[in-house]
This record gives sequence, structure tokens and C-alpha cells, in this order.
Amino acid sequence: MGFLWWGAVGAMDFLSRNSLLCAFVHGGFTMSKVVLKAMAGVALCVGITAAPASAQDKSQYTLFNPTPKDQMRDFSTDRPTKSNVPYTVDAGHFQYEGDIFIYTYDNTSTADTTNISWVIGNPTFKAGLLNNLDFEVNFSAFNSVQSTIRSAGTTTAFTGFGDTITRAKLNLWGNDGGTTAMALIPYGKWPTAPQGVGNRFVEGGVIAPLAVSLPGGFTTIVMGEFDYLKNPNDAGYHANFPALINVSRQIVPGLTGYAEIYANWSTSRDVRDIYTLDFADAWSPRPNFQLDVGINIGLNAAATPYQLYMGIAQRF
Repeated sequence: MGFLWWGAVGAMDFLSRNSLLCAFVHGGFTMSKVVLKAMAGVALCVGITAAPASAQDKSQYTLFNPTPKDQMRDFSTDRPTKSNVPYTVDAGHFQYEGDIFIYTYDNTSTADTTNISWVIGNPTFKAGLLNNLDFEVNFSAFNSVQSTIRSAGTTTAFTGFGDTITRAKLNLWGNDGGTTAMALIPYGKWPTAPQGVGNRFVEGGVIAPLAVSLPGGFTTIVMGEFDYLKNPNDAGYHANFPALINVSRQIVPGLTGYAEIYANWSTSRDVRDIYTLDFADAWSPRPNFQLDVGINIGLNAAATPYQLYMGIAQRF
């Protein structure tokens, strides 16, 4: 994990220079909503007022008329970390990305209970439909969820295929150049997982990532999200509002480090707010191919204490 720490140090150096983010990291959670909303507002204003750089017109390319290789954008992925990028897969090209594994250990979010889960194989397959639009399908091939009640010493376990998620990413600006870029990503979750692995209900929402180039080679992504989710204890639904600030920077050619602050606010009384601090490294040993590792660290009792993962991505 040495490279992971090295990448985190570079990104956290930038965070420490920003008084608002420093207050979030070191001052607890009493100002967390204010901090993230303020940063999102500032970045959104930057995105709205910045004039997009002129770019070559590629609107004629489609799924059936692919973008020539010499006109393709730089390779980008919606990983590692929880952030999504606002850039789409070039028209007529394909990409897969996903987790090779995810390991989650949780002994705090549920009283007297330890939850351990594994996800093996969690691919997302993407197809570029237009120059600014792609379509994506995600599923997890194998899930194992084990819960142990510590006082009783009893354990329950569930295994199986995961839910299926479909998404469409529409780039609003900045796909082919400029200091800012933004996209909208509506999604739906379809209940293909057995009870215990999933909740057997349809859910959905929309994600809005904004990328801003910063001085010193840093890039930040400010992302807001609206989820419409099934209530945990009754038949109703509630609104969920995740948000994050992600900062990344190239460490050496081919290796990029990431640091991220994530919050998840729910309108349901039965769902507690979650805060995490996430770090990751992504390595591209050759063009259009990426490997990554990361860790998500829970910052309050409702959050999973830690989650480890390793991922892969490739474009064709």
C-alpha cells in the first residue's frame, strides 16, 4: 500500500492548504454539510462562468460511425474512489471497468453486530452512443454477506448474484477540452439479487459530477447526487443525497493519487448520515488500460470502518 499512501500525501497536501476542507477533516462533522455545500456552490459557479475551450466538432460520430482513433479523448474512468468523471466514452467505442474484489468490514454501524462482505467481479460495461452520450450496465457477479451477532455468537450468511444497474452519461460541456466539465448521469437499479444480498426493489436517481482543473497539476471533482431509495423498515421510499469532493494529481507518469471526502445524507429517520475519507492510486502501465487500489475509511459510527478494493479498466 506504499504507493497508495504516497498518492494520498500529495492530494492531502492540497486539502490542507484549503481552510474549509481542513476544518472538515480536523474539526469533526458539525460543519460538514456547510463545508461540502459551500465547496459545491463555489465549484459550480466556476463551471458556469468558465467559457468552454473550442474543440473539434465530432458530432457526426455515433455508435455505428466510430470516432477515429486519432481523435479519441484521453482515457478516463469512473474509478477509483466513489467519484464519477463527467467524460463519456467516445462514440462507437467500448470500455469495461470494475472491481476485481471489494472487502468490507463493519463492526460499528449495527449494534452488537459484525458484518463482513466480499464482492468478486463487479464490472461496468460502457458503449459510446454519441460524442457526448454513453450507455452503461453494471452488475456484481458474486456477493457474500456474513453477519454475526457478537453477544449470541450466531451468524447468518447470504451469497449470490448482485443487482443490475443501468446508466446513461450525458456530458453537458467540457468533454473535449477546457478547464471545467460537467455531466448528468441518470440511473436505475433493477432487483436481480436475492433477498439478503439486495432488497428486491427498484431504485434510481441522478448523479451530477463537475470537474475543475486547479493550479499545480491538481484536478477536483465536486459531485452531487439524488437517490430515490426503498425505506429499510416499511414499503415507502425516501430521498438520499450523497455528495463528495475529490482531489487528484499525477505523482509520476502513469500513476495518479486520489483523496476524497464523502458524505451521505438521508431524509429517512431510519438511515443515519455517513461520512468517509477515501484514498486511492491508479496505475496505467500502457494506454487505455488501468489498475487501481483504494481504501475507504469510515469517519463516524454509522459508516463502515474500512473497505478495501482493487479494480481494472480497459478501453477498446
